[in-house]
Amino acid sequence: MVWKPNTTVAAIVEQDGKFLLVEEDTADGVRFNQPAGHLERGESLLEAVIRETREESAYRFEPQALLGIYQWHHPQKDITYMRYAFIGAVSDHDPEQPLDSGIRRALWMSLEEIQACRALHRSPQVLTCIEHYLAGQRFPLNIITHLERGEP
Repeated sequence: MVWKPNTTVAAIVEQDGKFLLVEEDTADGVRFNQPAGHLERGESLLEAVIRETREESAYRFEPQALLGIYQWHHPQKDITYMRYAFIGAVSDHDPEQPLDSGIRRALWMSLEEIQACRALHRSPQVLTCIEHYLAGQRFPLNIITHLERGEP
């Protein structure tokens, strides 16, 4: 069996002192996460985070910086995740848009609210990303290179 980490993307969005999160049904019960999901075949990381944010929150996401790359091994599932977290802004909310399967709602939470529900985070990456964002960590988007098929 070939081992491969799961590549995921996440949107870190802060507005008026609150962060955009989603409440979702998981195999472990209801959990909180940033709008996030898996990179699909043929997508760039930026395309993936824009798509996932729209599907999970009904907002259009505009990436502005790379927050960081996070490696986390889920001990109960024996799965390693490589999360590319992007900082950005949202607009064009469509309240009529159905959200992805399993997503109950998108909501805005303060740091204190997020810290208070730590036991219900989808992964430790949720709070770690917010802490890094608040510490001012940022990398320019041009740090990521996406080569199309056929390019050397």
